[in-house]
Amino acid sequence: MSDSPSVVEIETAPNPEFAVILMHGLGADANDFVPLVPELRLADAPAVRFVFPNAPEIPVTANNGYVMRAWYDILSFEGINRKVDEAGIEASVERVRELIAGQNARGIPTERIFIAGFSQGGAMTYHAGLTHPEKLAGLIVLSGYIPSPGLIDASISEANRAAPVFAAHGSFDDVLDVRLGEEACEFARGHGCAVDWHAYPMAHTVCMEEVEALRAWFAARLTGR
Repeated sequence: MSDSPSVVEIETAPNPEFAVILMHGLGADANDFVPLVPELRLADAPAVRFVFPNAPEIPVTANNGYVMRAWYDILSFEGINRKVDEAGIEASVERVRELIAGQNARGIPTERIFIAGFSQGGAMTYHAGLTHPEKLAGLIVLSGYIPSPGLIDASISEANRAAPVFAAHGSFDDVLDVRLGEEACEFARGHGCAVDWHAYPMAHTVCMEEVEALRAWFAARLTGR
């Protein structure tokens, strides 16, 4: 794993006007969601730069200390709850902010940057997005959850209280119970976000119906329609 590049980038066309920073799930890597880009069929939309960062390799306590790519350590699984390393979350938030700043330096303003992620990457999307000090274009959460509600409450950003959120989850998810996704959805709505929630009869994965719904939501925000 250590030979992988720290970031994988794909542009749908030259001179991107928008960016998507998409974080992979626990134990996956930056290439995991690269196949999603052509499935979104964005040929008629403004150019987008997709940025797929790699999480660091760390021991994950709840997985018997096995070293894998993770945005933060998970200390324990307790039913539908997770006990997490909050310092690790904050360190990954700083990484996301560095990636946003990098896109700013290349000409894409924060208001045209989406934060996205699957599973643990989706959890990071909620945390990094809701606490980011500048307005983002939106959040895309695939099979995600809120890793530490109190930590978000302590540093939530007024700039993103009304952020549009696309959130989807599998009703048969045996890794992250759909109730975690529903609770996260209500948490975000309770803080003022406009959440477009979808549940599909699937496990801890992504389905084509979900991709089609995401394509419509995403394209509407790229074109302003």
